[in-house]
Amino acid sequence: MRLALHAEWTKLRTTRGTPWLLLAVVALTAATGAAATAAVTCPPSGCSYDVPALSLAGVRLGQAAVVMLAVLVISTEYGTRMIHTTLTAMPRRTTVLTAKAILVTALTLITGTVAVLVSLLAAHLTLPHTALALPPGRSLLSLTDGPALRATLGSVLYLTLIALLSLGLATAVRDSATAIGTVLALLYVFPILLLTVSDPGWQRRLWQISPMNAGLAIQATTDLDTLPLPPWAGLGVLAAWTAASLLFGALMLNRRDA
Repeated sequence: MRLALHAEWTKLRTTRGTPWLLLAVVALTAATGAAATAAVTCPPSGCSYDVPALSLAGVRLGQAAVVMLAVLVISTEYGTRMIHTTLTAMPRRTTVLTAKAILVTALTLITGTVAVLVSLLAAHLTLPHTALALPPGRSLLSLTDGPALRATLGSVLYLTLIALLSLGLATAVRDSATAIGTVLALLYVFPILLLTVSDPGWQRRLWQISPMNAGLAIQATTDLDTLPLPPWAGLGVLAAWTAASLLFGALMLNRRDA
């Protein structure tokens, strides 16, 4: 496994697009979050927002760069036919996929943490200028606050699960454009469908099975009783999608020729 990890890291760090995609994750997440918090206005009487969720709104856009990064980890090799060399050097295909998954997980955890912390910093600098009315005993933004800490850590885990979901699908379909399009459709089509369905029951069901809607419930810190799923259960839905994707990718990798 150590040799496999070293090989995968060498390939990834020598790919020209990798640094730019890592930078894009941070920039898109932080910039979108900053824009969301800067746009907040309140009447003199004050208003109430879910501050951590608002501060981390950029995760919805930053995940697109995470998807592209994770897809390119495997699909680039299929595009250049380097996958033949990889599988010749390491015939155990499950080991190859596991090494890629470990590397993607590590990179996304690090980059996601930076992106989330920068987003919170931007919110801390922006939101004090607005008259937000927070629940009694709740600070504006503090990682010592249980719900805020859960939203912060959960957002990093969310991005990591999205990366692994993308890796699994890319392994199955092989083509970069197809894999990226499939994952982005899976993430963003469900929210669009929610806007077109008028039946509350179906809206609730679609929300509960949506990878993005359910997964981002982890960011909610207020009105939790109104959510179709509790925060950790919602993240569990995304984890189930990710596990299924990786299993499907592993099966297709082992059953097909390179």
